[in-house]
Amino acid sequence: MLSCSSALLMDQMAAARQLIDAALDRYSNFSADCPVPLREAIRYSLLAPCKRLRPMLVLLAAEACGTTWEAALPAACAVEMVHTYSLIHDDLPAMDDDDLRRGRPTCHKAYGEAVAILAGDALLAQAFEVLASDIKPPAVAARCCATLAEAAGATALVGGQADDLALEHMPGDLAMLENIHRRKTGAMFLASLRLGGFVAGADEAQQTALERFGRKIGLVFQIADDLLDVEGSEASLGKRVGKDSEHGKLTFPGLLGIEESRHRALRLTDEACAALAPLGEKRAGLEVLARYVLERNQ
Repeated sequence: MLSCSSALLMDQMAAARQLIDAALDRYSNFSADCPVPLREAIRYSLLAPCKRLRPMLVLLAAEACGTTWEAALPAACAVEMVHTYSLIHDDLPAMDDDDLRRGRPTCHKAYGEAVAILAGDALLAQAFEVLASDIKPPAVAARCCATLAEAAGATALVGGQADDLALEHMPGDLAMLENIHRRKTGAMFLASLRLGGFVAGADEAQQTALERFGRKIGLVFQIADDLLDVEGSEASLGKRVGKDSEHGKLTFPGLLGIEESRHRALRLTDEACAALAPLGEKRAGLEVLARYVLERNQ
C-alpha cells in the first residue's frame, strides 16, 4: 500500500502524463503538407494510451535538479517520439513481427507497412527538430541532440536491437544479455535522465547521480518486461505475451529463472535509489517511479 507521500507523488506523475500527452498532441498537429494517412498513423502510435515512462524520467530528472517540468517538456516529447518510432519499426514483420501494441493493432497492421515505416521515420526526424527549436539556450539544445542521437544509434538502441535479432535461438550468457539491454533498452532510459539534467543545468554530482540511477533502472525495466512476457496477460499488457520464448530470445527469466530474476530486479532497484542520494529530497519522484518500474503489472 502506498504511503500518503507516495500516493501524492503518484498523483503528480498522473499530472505529468497529462502534460506530456497534451504537448505530444500539439506537436503532432501537422500542416496540410503532411499527407492525411501519414498524419493519422503518427498520431495513432504517438498518442496511444501508455505509461510515458521515458518522458516522465526527463521531467522528474529536471525537477530533481532544480527546474520546472515545462522547461523540460520539449526534451520529454523528443524522447517519446524516438521511443515511439522504435516501437513502430520493431513491430514490423521483418523485425519482431508483432500485431498488437498498447492494446491496439500495431501501426503496420492499421496503416500498412509502407506508411508505418514512414511514420517512424517522421517521428525520428521530428524529435531532433523539437530539441533544436524548443530547448534553450542553443548550447543545451545541441548537447541534448547529440545525447539522444547517440542513444538512438548504431552503438545503442539500433545496435542492441540488431544483436537481439541476431541472437534468436542461440545460446548466451548474462554478460551478453545485459550488454544487449544496456543498449536496446537502457540507453534511452539513461538519455532521458541526462536530458532532464542538461535542461536543469545539473552540476557534476547531480548528473553522476542521474547516470548511476539510469544504468540500474534500465535493466530493472527489462527484467520486469521479461517477467511480464512470461507471467502477464495480453489483456493487461495490451500486447502479445510469450513471444520471447516463441522467437527464441535470450531473456532474464530464461537464463536465470523467475525467482532469481525478481531478486536481481529488486537489488538493482535498491541500488538505483541509493544512487540518487546526492539529489536530496527532490529525488522522491524518481524513487517512486523506480518502484513502479519494479512492481508494475502492465
